[in-house]
Amino acid sequence: MSTSTLDLSQVGKPGRRFEHAYTWKDCVLYALGVGARLPDELPFLYEQRGPKVLPTFAVAPALPSMADAISRVRANFAQVLHGEQSIVLHRPIPPQGTLGTTATVTGIYDKGKAALIMVECRTEDAQGAHLFDTVWSIFVRGAGGFGGERGPASREVAQPGRPPDFEVTEVTTAEQAALYRLSGDLNPLHIAPEFARAVGFERPILHGLCTYGHAGRAILRHACGGDPARLRSFTARFSGVVMPGDALTTRGWRMDAASEPGAPGSHVIEVTRPDGTAVLTHGLAEVTPAAHTSPGEPKPIETP
Repeated sequence: MSTSTLDLSQVGKPGRRFEHAYTWKDCVLYALGVGARLPDELPFLYEQRGPKVLPTFAVAPALPSMADAISRVRANFAQVLHGEQSIVLHRPIPPQGTLGTTATVTGIYDKGKAALIMVECRTEDAQGAHLFDTVWSIFVRGAGGFGGERGPASREVAQPGRPPDFEVTEVTTAEQAALYRLSGDLNPLHIAPEFARAVGFERPILHGLCTYGHAGRAILRHACGGDPARLRSFTARFSGVVMPGDALTTRGWRMDAASEPGAPGSHVIEVTRPDGTAVLTHGLAEVTPAAHTSPGEPKPIETP
């Protein structure tokens, strides 16, 4: 049994608060980075229509806080892999403002050859209103085998044995990763050919969170009627590699309807490449019926 190279004492300790000031341009840039297109998604790309903010934008302001948590446990970033991602929305994200995020390491688990770090981030607006939570599952290769707890069993989501209720295929661009990284994820794996080759890839790969954003857009359009206030949560597992230029097919299956009026219903989500390889699995989105809306719908940006 080896001693962990990670700082296990960080479990349960919140980090410092990270402030993230942004404008409508950052929201539009994020939307373009995850493939938003005209004319169907004009409300997410035009400031005079809000703009509306994609719910998966939540990962962008929370990223620095999460990265700080991984740094605090002394993980080697070169050995880090993103396992799963969750967002939980409490109200629509405003198209501009200053957000504050605090990250807490909630667990460090021994998975044998790797360690699993769980990080939960809470994000509030400048007035202290709780906007959203993001939960990050991060594997650190080579950091396991220290005799720690294995952690809870993996979350399983069964895919229904029937055709999906919606299916959409989009082709990413050769520049997709270069565009997406402008929202804050500057890992050279997604832009530098020499770095990608050094860690075993033929060329730079697409961010998993970019694929996650593509799936979020499909959920928003086909399960939420284009209304960001209706998406309450979205969780998914990163299961395969996507290259810029790959086509992505997002499928969704509606599960049992909400048991109470206004309560979220669920959709199982999967994303595959054209050869059938699943790249996003165990996806589950909670969607509120159209009759129920959240307070705080953002107002259009006033420009000169």
